[in-house]
Amino acid sequence: MAPKRPLLLIHPPVAKPCEPPAGVARLATALQAAGVPCRLFDASLFGLLDLLTEPLDASDTWTRRALTKRHRHLAALRSPHLYGHRERYRQAVTDLARLLRAAGRGKRIGLANYHDPDLSPVRSADLLRAAETYAENPFFQSFSGRLTRILAAFSPQVVGLSVNFMSQALGAFAIAGWLRRYAPRLRIVMGGGLVTSWGQIPGMGNPFGGLVDDLIEGPGERVLLDICAPGETLPETRSQFAGDLLPMSDYLAPRPILPYSTADGCWWRKCAFCPERAERQPYRPLAAAAIQKDLQRLTARGDAGLIHFLDDALAPRFLAHMGQMPPGMPWYGFARITDHLADPDFARALKRSGCVMLKLGIESGDQTVLDALNKGTRIALISKALHTLKAAGIGVYAYLLFGTPAETEPAARRTLAFTLAHSEAIDFLNLAIFNLPAYSPEARALKTRPFYPGDLSLYADFEHPGGWRRQRVRRFLAAVFKKPAPIRRILANDPPHFTSNHAPLLLMHSRQSA
Repeated sequence: MAPKRPLLLIHPPVAKPCEPPAGVARLATALQAAGVPCRLFDASLFGLLDLLTEPLDASDTWTRRALTKRHRHLAALRSPHLYGHRERYRQAVTDLARLLRAAGRGKRIGLANYHDPDLSPVRSADLLRAAETYAENPFFQSFSGRLTRILAAFSPQVVGLSVNFMSQALGAFAIAGWLRRYAPRLRIVMGGGLVTSWGQIPGMGNPFGGLVDDLIEGPGERVLLDICAPGETLPETRSQFAGDLLPMSDYLAPRPILPYSTADGCWWRKCAFCPERAERQPYRPLAAAAIQKDLQRLTARGDAGLIHFLDDALAPRFLAHMGQMPPGMPWYGFARITDHLADPDFARALKRSGCVMLKLGIESGDQTVLDALNKGTRIALISKALHTLKAAGIGVYAYLLFGTPAETEPAARRTLAFTLAHSEAIDFLNLAIFNLPAYSPEARALKTRPFYPGDLSLYADFEHPGGWRRQRVRRFLAAVFKKPAPIRRILANDPPHFTSNHAPLLLMHSRQSA
C-alpha cells in the first residue's frame, strides 16, 4: 500500500478568534482516524494576534491609549472576570478593534471581518490577483513566517484551505499564492461553506486552475482521504473535534469553547430560500449515544468548558436526549421553535443539562410572513416558547429578518409590536435585512438584478412585490424599530464584534456575579 500523504489544514483570516475552527478540526479527526498524518494551522487566530501585538504607530490619543492596554485586554478576554462587567468588556473589545483598524494600513481589518478596497471577494479575477500580490496582504508576515516553520517541521504533501466566510476569501487566496510560489509541488485544495456555495453557480467549474488543484463542495472527508490515502475507508465512528491539534488556550474566551456538530444539514429543510435545499445537503444526524460518548471523552480530557453546537437547528429528539443525559458542561446552539420549547418541564430539563442560551430564528412577528417563509410555526407558539425559556432561565438570542418578498411595512410594524411585547424574554437581537440567494428556486419568481458585481456573487437584488425596498427597510430599522427604549436595551446587550459567540459567556458570568 502506498504511504499516506501528510495533510496540512489551514483556517485562513479573518474569522472570530474566540473559538477553534470546527471545519478543519472535524476533517483532521476523520483523516487521522484513517491513519493520515495531519496538522492544523489557524492562520486567522495567529494573524489577528500578531497584528495586535506588533509595533504600531498610534496617530491619535484613543489609539495610543488602546495600545498601552492591548496586552491587558487580551489577558482579560481570556479571564472570566471581565465577562461579569459589560462596560469593561465592551471597552476591551472596542480597543482591540481600534488597533486592528490602525494596523490595516488602508485595509479594513476587524475581529470578524476583512475588507480590501481594491479587491472584491466576489470576483474570481480579484481573488487570483490577491494570490499574485500575496506580499501586500496585511497578514503576510504572520502566515508566511509561521507556515515556513510548519512546512519545514511537518513536510505536508497536501494543503487544504477551509473557506467558510466571505471575510476569509482574500486571505485564503493570498496564502494559496504564497504556497504556490514557496512550495510549488504541494497539492492545494480548497473547501468549506463558501466554496460549497460557489458550486451552485451555473458553470462554475474551477476558475482557479493552476493555483488551486481541487475545489471541494460539501463534506470533504471522503475527497481528502482519496487524495491522501487512496483506497482507505473512513471509520464509521470517530470524534468530531481534534482539540489536541489546536492552541485551545490562545483563543479569546475565558474557557475553551468546543464547536460541535450533531448532524450535517437541517432536520426541517422546508424554509423558503433555504441554502440546504439549494445545495442539496441531506440531513445526516449522528447517533445520540455516539455524541454522548464523544462529548464525555472531550470533557474528561479538558478540551472544553463550553459547547457550541453548530447545527442549523438542534433536533427536538437530540434536545430531549440532552435533557436526560447532560453533557457535563454549559452549552448553546440554534433551535427551531417547536412545541417542545413551550413545555415548562422540557425547558427546565434543558436548563439542568447546561443550556445557557438558545439562538432562535424567529424571523418575523407577522403570521402571514412566517407562512410565506414556510417556517412551520405559529405566533402564539413563539410567544409561549419565549416566556417558557425565560422562566427556565435560558437566554434567548433572537434573529429577525426584514425585507423578505412577503413582508410589507405594516407586517414589519407587527414584528416591532411582537418584539416589544416580549422584550423581557429576549436577551439579544440580531436584525438582518434579507439577501435573496441568487440561485434559489424562489428567485425565479422575482424580477432580479445584480447585488454585488462579480462572477462569484451569491445574492441578487430584486424588485419587491410590495415596494418594500432595502432602502425603506433600512430607514425603518433606524428610525422606527430601534427607537423604543426596550429595543435599545436589548441591542445594547449585544457583544461588539463577537455577537452570539460571546453572548452565552456574558450570560453565564453576569448571572454568577449577580
